[in-house]
Amino acid sequence: MKDTSQYFAKKNILFKELKEILPKELNSKKKIRIFVGSSTDLKFYAIFVLASKSRFIKKSSDELENLYNLLVNHQSHNFKVKTLFIQSEICSKTKQHLKDTGWTIVEQK
Repeated sequence: MKDTSQYFAKKNILFKELKEILPKELNSKKKIRIFVGSSTDLKFYAIFVLASKSRFIKKSSDELENLYNLLVNHQSHNFKVKTLFIQSEICSKTKQHLKDTGWTIVEQK
């Protein structure tokens, strides 16, 4: 979470509200941390933090999109910004696919 907050601090993004949504609330067994927040400029953020040892591939991105859609239904509104913080390797085609669908990917090593 420290790296996540430092990333947004460098971008001068301040959150009025930031809360964690447990994957269990979305009926998921994924080991992922999900945060939703609203910034001071009234943009809604969906932040996913994923720490895994295996490579992030296309199948994983489909699961992430599904999880995002569940989050949209759970919160009853869309999000202006979708951000994925990932600590594992990510396939280049998957990375491009996520960028094309509006995701911001931050690789943490």
